[in-house]
Amino acid sequence: MSFPPLPDPHAIAVMLLTLVALALFMREKIPLETSSMIVIVALVLGFEVFPYVSPQGKALRAVEFFHGFGHEALIAVSALMVLGHGLVRTGALEPLGGALARFWRVQPTFSLLLTLILVALLSAFINNTPIVVLMIPVLISVSTRSKSSPSAVLMPMGMATVLGGTATTIGTSTNLLVVSLAADMGLRRIGMFDFVVPGAIAAGIGILFLWLIAPRLLPRRTTPLSNASPRIFTAHLRIPEGSFADGRKLSEAVTKVGGELKVMRIERGDGMYVTPFPDARLRAGDRLLVTDRPSNLKHFEQALGATLYSGDTRVDEDHPLSASDQQISEIVVVDGSPIAGETLKTLRFIQRYQLVVLALHRAGKPIATIGKVMGDVALQPGDVLLVQGPAEQITALRQDARMLVLDATADLPDTRKSPAAVMITIAVILTAALGVAPISISALIGVLLLVITRCLKWHEVAGALSTTVILIVVASLGLGIALLRTGAADFIAQTFVATTFGAPPLVVLSGFMLLLAVLTSVVSNNATAMIGTPIAISMAQLLGQPPEAFVLAVIFGANLCYATPFAYKTNLLVMAAGGYTFGDFLRVGVPLVIIMWLSYTGLLGYFYGI
Repeated sequence: MSFPPLPDPHAIAVMLLTLVALALFMREKIPLETSSMIVIVALVLGFEVFPYVSPQGKALRAVEFFHGFGHEALIAVSALMVLGHGLVRTGALEPLGGALARFWRVQPTFSLLLTLILVALLSAFINNTPIVVLMIPVLISVSTRSKSSPSAVLMPMGMATVLGGTATTIGTSTNLLVVSLAADMGLRRIGMFDFVVPGAIAAGIGILFLWLIAPRLLPRRTTPLSNASPRIFTAHLRIPEGSFADGRKLSEAVTKVGGELKVMRIERGDGMYVTPFPDARLRAGDRLLVTDRPSNLKHFEQALGATLYSGDTRVDEDHPLSASDQQISEIVVVDGSPIAGETLKTLRFIQRYQLVVLALHRAGKPIATIGKVMGDVALQPGDVLLVQGPAEQITALRQDARMLVLDATADLPDTRKSPAAVMITIAVILTAALGVAPISISALIGVLLLVITRCLKWHEVAGALSTTVILIVVASLGLGIALLRTGAADFIAQTFVATTFGAPPLVVLSGFMLLLAVLTSVVSNNATAMIGTPIAISMAQLLGQPPEAFVLAVIFGANLCYATPFAYKTNLLVMAAGGYTFGDFLRVGVPLVIIMWLSYTGLLGYFYGI
């Protein structure tokens, strides 16, 4: 088969722009948002200045590249991001994490398998980022208790979420993007579960590798997050009659627990408060208002013979500590501030601001966390304090000229709304799965229900949206249209087929999928999908093969993002949490890419008769 002739100038320009886009996406110093906007502007400006009319007489107008901002794929991706944020904000997944933690203490080996299967199932319907965020502290905690290395389980867990997300159209934004691009190009719209069988079989093969082999390939690493959840909680210690603290001075109680007890106030009777002076004598029935980490609070409870309450509820495994209306934020000591040179202890920071400092960072490095040492560190201009407290107190702190509150403010989960968030998410998935309404419509209705039921506020909805994802989806849609309409996709497909001339169609499909797997290791999987989808459709038509098989090859190939830490955002999350190196990802990721590539090739050949 001979190579095709060169296409027209517009097609050549679009292919060059595609190469420029790939180069931009690989540049770490250039934000993905900027790279995506450059692509969008280049398309709009280029086709506005140099209008294009196809040989069939159909014009490609520049304004058509703006349609991506209102495209169904973008609406669906954005709405699903908000739904995932609703589950995180309400703490809906935390009971699941707690149940897994209890099972890990009994059967650690089978617990890893259960965890991998569970996170894969969840990721088929929910964005995998919140799942990874939830599981990191759980796995670190159980590994610490069992004196095993968290690095043996964190990477397999993160990769299992990607395996599960590849099995349905809503598992990842990449899947939705490919399905929408293919539908725009005239293919039958692929349903939510149309490829769940080959996706699930391949995921099962990958999970077996992650369970049995991957932990043995990973060396023990020092985990930088010894306590991945530094949150603190405010609770009451109720003093029972006859307990250690009954009748003793507060200073004696503080000494008993090792000097770490910080009592905000002593509540005695209805509306009566006792100032927590060291010589204040405690009585049966007193309630000590304390703020600390969960492990310390439980230690205080046991050492003093007290009873720990959160509100009016006894704290136990079935009723864990909660922190409603609490936020975590970063504040900076500005240059020239009168608090420079002072310590948190001398400032009486907790009493003055009703905020607790979780950690202190200097020049980007943590120098102290919760404990005695941090209170004695003299603050310097540029120091960053990680604080937790009521939202209204953080808002009030913004008015203090002595410190700068950064935008990195995060709300802690309010679990009271978790049942509503779970029910709304299930309803959205079922509505789309049963064909009652497209996922874009059902997910959008779900977002409205989250707001109406007060699971989320509107500013939280806005905060859940990712500018990066929005712009790269729009750029992907625009570049896909340009590649297809100018004939550039056909030229690339013909060139690839000519290069592999004589090879069976399944070998061509497999080689194309492997090419996408290599590409997704250096650029984002959305960018890989953007380039691969129109080429895949043209290639299938040239070979006379089912286009759906080649579209699925794009989905599977673009999701083979295991070999490098920057291939997918959850890889970066587990890299930071597990203390992994680049070589660790190669050690586990490359074999997994090969296993999944061969599995997907065989399954596509079997199910589509290639």
